[in-house]
Amino acid sequence: MTNRKKSKLQARFVSFSGIDGAGKSTQIEVLCEYLRDAGLKVRVIPFWDEVARLKGVRETTGHTLFKGEKGVGRPDAPVNRRDKNVQSAPMTLVRYFLYFVDAVSLRHVVKKSLSSGADFVVFDRYAYDELANLKLGNPISRAYAKFILSFVPKPDVGYFLDADPVQARARKPEYPLDFLITCRESYLDLCRLAGSITVIDPMPIPDVQRQILGHALAHLPLDYSRAKAS
Repeated sequence: MTNRKKSKLQARFVSFSGIDGAGKSTQIEVLCEYLRDAGLKVRVIPFWDEVARLKGVRETTGHTLFKGEKGVGRPDAPVNRRDKNVQSAPMTLVRYFLYFVDAVSLRHVVKKSLSSGADFVVFDRYAYDELANLKLGNPISRAYAKFILSFVPKPDVGYFLDADPVQARARKPEYPLDFLITCRESYLDLCRLAGSITVIDPMPIPDVQRQILGHALAHLPLDYSRAKAS
């Protein structure tokens, strides 16, 4: 029992957020590889796969109602998605409901993952990535975002990978450029609202890697003695 409690206390928990094409997957792989090489147990939680609920509702609205294309855009095969970039009032109400359901799910997933025996848990996207889809200049949406931020567990560190929307879309062409520009501003607004999200400025990939590793090691002290003992 003592060892299990100790493991829970020592588990570290981070999240990565950002507009599509910001380079989240690349940075997560680099951080996880470093931690695993150090002998630590790392678990990655893909938000859309393990946290998001009612996926049938989302697919119906995106593909059936709004005629959006499926798949992940690549430079050689761009797609035109129609889901989070649809900003109508009815869709905002649907998002309020879906995001609360996901917030409840997230609380459960975080609790379960931190007691799974992993030393380090990394969330590939988080509740932040949903809240950034709302028009945070609207007082109701802003109050709603504050409620969700107070309801979901706060990561030890939450990273927002800022990115030039033009370059991001070139890497992952799924949404119109004007939406990515608006989305980036919404993320930055959310970072100010939350007050606890670490913003990584746009820079070459190797520089981002060095900044994240340096920041993680400084702000997430890890018990390497456990890794050596195992």
